[in-house]
Amino acid sequence: MSAVSPNQSTDLAWLLKNLAQEVPDIRGSVLLSSDGMVKAAHGLDRSGSEYLAALASGLFSMARSASTKFDGRGEVRQVVAELHPSQLFISWAGYNSVLAVLAKGEADPAVVGYEMARLIKAVRPFLDTAARTPSAAPDRS
Repeated sequence: MSAVSPNQSTDLAWLLKNLAQEVPDIRGSVLLSSDGMVKAAHGLDRSGSEYLAALASGLFSMARSASTKFDGRGEVRQVVAELHPSQLFISWAGYNSVLAVLAKGEADPAVVGYEMARLIKAVRPFLDTAARTPSAAPDRS
């Protein structure tokens, strides 16, 4: 997997497509903001992508809360869930960004985790999500 240049398009779906080509057992993947908004998706329809993003955001948030409570840090590298017959991997992908990957049950978790980490390391600055600014309240005068 090659690094991305700063001139690369902001559409990051191609990165997820390349990840699926590297690991054929990947059923679908979503790059999302930490609050659950889909930034890019591959292998899932819109409804599936939005559902996976919301699910990943919630699970990642709960893991971060557990880390704060028990480790005093609030840092999470990865959350893994064994479903039947799938596996779900959720990883920190940069500032306010999370990568969620749904793989087949027979996928090797070490390979999926390694390839996710490799993707994130190669393009991490491009995965950051800017913090949302609060919208101004309407003037009701």
